[in-house]
Amino acid sequence: MTAAIKPLSSEKVEIIADLYEAFSKKRMSLIDVTWVQHQYHEKRRWSAVEFLNQVNFANLSKTDMVCVWNAGRAELTTKPGADRLARQSDAECRRWLDTDADLAAVFQACGTWSRYWNEEESFHETTLNVLAGGLGMEAVSDDTFIEFRKIFPDDNMLRTLFLLAISEITATVNYSRCAANTSDPGLRAIFKQIAADEAQHMRYFISFAKALVDSGKYHAKDAFAIAHLFLREDGELHGSDRNRIETRDTHVNWWDHLDTGDIERPDDIEGKQNMIFSALEKVTGIRVASPEEVEDAWMEMVA
Repeated sequence: MTAAIKPLSSEKVEIIADLYEAFSKKRMSLIDVTWVQHQYHEKRRWSAVEFLNQVNFANLSKTDMVCVWNAGRAELTTKPGADRLARQSDAECRRWLDTDADLAAVFQACGTWSRYWNEEESFHETTLNVLAGGLGMEAVSDDTFIEFRKIFPDDNMLRTLFLLAISEITATVNYSRCAANTSDPGLRAIFKQIAADEAQHMRYFISFAKALVDSGKYHAKDAFAIAHLFLREDGELHGSDRNRIETRDTHVNWWDHLDTGDIERPDDIEGKQNMIFSALEKVTGIRVASPEEVEDAWMEMVA
């Protein structure tokens, strides 16, 4: 008979930053880790209905409406990512089970956490799209809804996790800028809450990506490859502002589909870049401070 797990203090629970070490050295079990995940998720829950009731619809600017409409459509692409993450994580768990049980546990923890990511993102999607509808904006058609649900193609798991970290970095900054630019307290509260959710999703993806590098089974170059993809001149970080938008028949990247018309969308490219540099250092231990240094480091690793 095993000893009962002692419930952790809700005041102290945090994302486990060194997850591979938690399994390999601290000998935490998957039940231990998922209990931490659940506590953290539970204490962060919020009510979409209560938040929407605080918005003064008549007080919103054209910029507010552009932010709401684009964000609602963008959030439709998150569920396919979470569904893929759950499936790939379980497959990777079983691939490593006989050769690195601790790494297998990391993947199972990642796939298990995806249920919370999926649920939290559903709050963003429904809140923003219902808000856009209440403002009389063009509704998301069923065809668009289904198109935006296409599952992303599989990739190396470190590349996948770091891409997701950057996507959450982008979302965190975007929502924070939207919050700073609205004059309506109710809408500001929604944007700030969603930004906080995206920031903690980013920290989870950084934790999972770091665990893969810490295991020694995944190379830092894969994280740098994704960072370069976003940070290079005319890279993915610039979304629909790029000179050339890729045609993707397999899936939808929300940053390809931003449509602001003649309204200038609040953005902070430098802030996003700095957060990507910080994420790279946390995941790989390698410090960089410019897109050029990211490219140089990646090229050196590839060579």
